Amino acid sequence: MTATTEHRPAEAHNHTHGPGCGHEAVIHGSHVDYIHDGHLHHEDNGHYDECDQCSCPDCTDSCATCQCADCSCPTCNHSVCSCEHCSDSCSSCACEDCSCATCTHAA
Repeated sequence: MTATTEHRPAEAHNHTHGPGCGHEAVIHGSHVDYIHDGHLHHEDNGHYDECDQCSCPDCTDSCATCQCADCSCPTCNHSVCSCEHCSDSCSSCACEDCSCATCTHAA
């Protein structure tokens, strides 16, 4: 038996997202999501996929920007970096010398 994950392609884009492209970037797990026209998406092998949506029953945020106070979604990350010089959430932390056990940096 093979497990499948939902693949949600985003609409086509006229430019490649990256530094200076004009869209806010949010680090989320092993990828970078870009806030674009009210939704978030990331590049995946030459095309863009929509970011996961929070699975909490009363939330409509994407997992990259979810702010549920009592979030139980397994793909949302609300931890705050434990490095003394950082105050970012673990999903957005970009410390070069990060030692936080719950931060996940984009590859």
